[in-house]
Amino acid sequence: MEKTRDMKKVGIIGCGVIGTLIAEACQQGLVICNGLILYDQDAEKAEKLKSALHFPVTVVSSLDEMLELKPKVIVEAASQQAAREYVERIVAADVDLIVMSTGALLDLKTKSHRIHVPSGAIGGLDALASAAIAGIDEVMLTSRKNPKAFKLNNKEPQIVYEGSAEEAARLYPREMNVAATLALTVKPAKVRVQVISDPDVQRNTHEIMVKWRFGEMSLKFANEPHPDNPKTSALAAWSAIRLLKTLIEK
Repeated sequence: MEKTRDMKKVGIIGCGVIGTLIAEACQQGLVICNGLILYDQDAEKAEKLKSALHFPVTVVSSLDEMLELKPKVIVEAASQQAAREYVERIVAADVDLIVMSTGALLDLKTKSHRIHVPSGAIGGLDALASAAIAGIDEVMLTSRKNPKAFKLNNKEPQIVYEGSAEEAARLYPREMNVAATLALTVKPAKVRVQVISDPDVQRNTHEIMVKWRFGEMSLKFANEPHPDNPKTSALAAWSAIRLLKTLIEK
């Protein structure tokens, strides 16, 4: 007899900082589900997360095994490589997928209402998407992070990258998902990016300047980095939790 989808199970691919925060949110009841399915290429990380939770958890050894358990939503919180490898297979299984490694979507041709992108470390995407329909003339993203995020030790602000959002996401696949998210939102407009390693900032700061057909926009976000991973802003995980909550409850 074919298994029916458990409408309250959540799959998590990647048991690092973001995967852990999402799992904890489920345990705390912020996301109403009755079980988690964890997968990480490093099986010890998945087992370690399971042991830290007091919640129904199944650890699996492959994506196929996860799909067999019929989760309602899967969250990719692993890497661009994982996203590229798994997106089409998850969509083909008719499962909603939240993609954290949004840089992967810049290369993939897969289009599906099952693919969902959280706002990540920025916001205002609804306004930006609206402006993109009317016509955007210019988009500039300036990101500042503490040198620890880039494994640098510069004592003065230092530009580490200038160029396109697509290239920024490729060169900094974990640090610059925000550039990829912005590029996907304002398409077909191009996003120029400047990334600065700044010892004077303790928060991951993103400034977005937009000139569009009927005006200008200026958005700024300063987010606390996660203590275990300075590359990751806490807001990125919480945006995924909010999106997961919406999808699991619909």
